[in-house]
Amino acid sequence: MFAAMISSPFLTGQLLLAMPGIGDPRFERSVIALCSHDEEGALGIGIGTVIDSISFHDVLKQLDIAVGQAPDVAVHLGGPVEPRRGFVLHSRDWNGADTIDVAGRWSLSGTVDVLRAIAGGTGPSRWLPALGYAGWSEGQLDAELTRHGWFNVAGDDAVLFHTPVEQRWEAGFARAGIDPRLLSATGGTA
Repeated sequence: MFAAMISSPFLTGQLLLAMPGIGDPRFERSVIALCSHDEEGALGIGIGTVIDSISFHDVLKQLDIAVGQAPDVAVHLGGPVEPRRGFVLHSRDWNGADTIDVAGRWSLSGTVDVLRAIAGGTGPSRWLPALGYAGWSEGQLDAELTRHGWFNVAGDDAVLFHTPVEQRWEAGFARAGIDPRLLSATGGTA
């Protein structure tokens, strides 16, 4: 029973929110869905910014996949690592060969199978596409979390799938009862 009360030090399935003044313009007001975090490192998909120059239909056409029933949604800027690599964050009601379950909250797929399923009308009920990812090496995210820069909150389907992109950052803080307008851009010392 005691072991069940100990929580994991890892943040898989949580949302990572950039604090004001994070110091890296690539991550200002970022919202990152953490899909993997363990002793070997972390991987997350940015869900707070979209890429203006490409749409989901553009991605399908580039991969010679017929648009079919797929809506032409925005493609998210998943992160600065491998910006041409695609991912789909989605509800757990669809599963492909490469799909990983993210802490029982949502799933992540990274092959064309999920794109074909979406276009064919047999894909997940909720989904969002992204190009690139945010990645941290062994211990890197853990060290960053000890400094001013990131704040984590529990993963939330409403923020992920139902909140407009431009409101996700504020909505993430609101989940924790925080008004981000009151946050300082600098960290203090105690």
